[in-house]
Amino acid sequence: MTLEEAKAKLKKYGQEHVLQYWDELDEAQRAALLQQIEDTDFSMIHYVHDRDELPPRGKITPLGAMELDEIEAKKDQFRKTGLDAIRAGKVGAVLLAGGMGTRLGSDNPKCMFDIGITKHVYIMQRLIENLMDVVKEAGVSVPLFIMTSEKNNDATVAFMKEHDYFGYDKDKVWFFKQDMAPATDYDGKVYMEAKNRIATSPNGNGGWFLSMNKAGLLDVVHKLGIEWINVFAVDNVLQRIADPIFVGATIDSGCASGAKVVRKVSPDEKVGAMCLEDGRPSIVEYYDMTPELKAEKNEKGDPAYNFGVILNYLFREKDLEKVMNEKLMLHIVEKKIPCLDKDGNFFKPTEPNGYKFEQLVLDMIHELDSCLPFEVRREHEFAPIKNRTGVDSVESARALCEKDGITL
Repeated sequence: MTLEEAKAKLKKYGQEHVLQYWDELDEAQRAALLQQIEDTDFSMIHYVHDRDELPPRGKITPLGAMELDEIEAKKDQFRKTGLDAIRAGKVGAVLLAGGMGTRLGSDNPKCMFDIGITKHVYIMQRLIENLMDVVKEAGVSVPLFIMTSEKNNDATVAFMKEHDYFGYDKDKVWFFKQDMAPATDYDGKVYMEAKNRIATSPNGNGGWFLSMNKAGLLDVVHKLGIEWINVFAVDNVLQRIADPIFVGATIDSGCASGAKVVRKVSPDEKVGAMCLEDGRPSIVEYYDMTPELKAEKNEKGDPAYNFGVILNYLFREKDLEKVMNEKLMLHIVEKKIPCLDKDGNFFKPTEPNGYKFEQLVLDMIHELDSCLPFEVRREHEFAPIKNRTGVDSVESARALCEKDGITL
């Protein structure tokens, strides 16, 4: 991209200030900035002012789950179906690990955080150990694709190599980077994080499949014959990955996707709940739950929106390819954005100062025709680490791990 082309693109989106330090940059810095301008999608920024143009939510109605008693009654059948698929190489896994450990007080990638008490136990280590349970049961390694980000890729790859992939077959592991999105102030002007660099952040976990495709990894998926992809988050250290019973239940159901869910502790719990939206499977976020939805009951007398998602989904790969180019819902999130101040000095704000733009994997569920909500016991499969202390923290995850017989 030439300087004139960059000026034209920036003018189109009202971001001409990106070049305000141009005269202070050397040739390498100028080249890097031009490349970033060429690569950056500014098209979503206008939604800062045009929120009414974002698609409205459809009509929300209840969607039941396959509950524990039904799963228990059919678990042998489901396990056989799942193990057959895994042994045939039809199941892969994608770890969403693009985040940093900032909220945990760490400058490292979140996957590197040590939750050990008497020894080192890293978040990544716990996830690999969980996946190894399935490898031992099935007798084959599950292909594992790890989504990093521009900000944490090199550290994550080096960490895995340093620890010899925690015993996993390194020939069955691939890394790819998540796409980035610009971050703006409240007026929709992109921040600069350096004089030659626009402030960016990972574009949300909903872009994982497009990012895999951009990295050329769908060719690997096709070559290996993978038909089902289990997508899971980095921060839940108890979750079961490529769980044969979950895989088998989803395959046997004929659904295009599956979602592990836990029974909510209360209608106000801050987790998204499975639902139908205009008759298609979807997830209603806790902040969109109206008093009426919270009060609604099902035929058993339980809350109608009683099953919360834990970011562990199974997708039929060919269905994802069909909807790959569909635009997912855009989420505009208020955040603290490190940036340059008006004098060109870098600083880290202590309060939110602008917006990040994200697409979420939960919205992929709504793009598909069907989904099997699959209940799991939260004490065995849900120990998220989002905070240093308190709810969903290092402390609570440690307690759940120890309760589950895991030595830390």
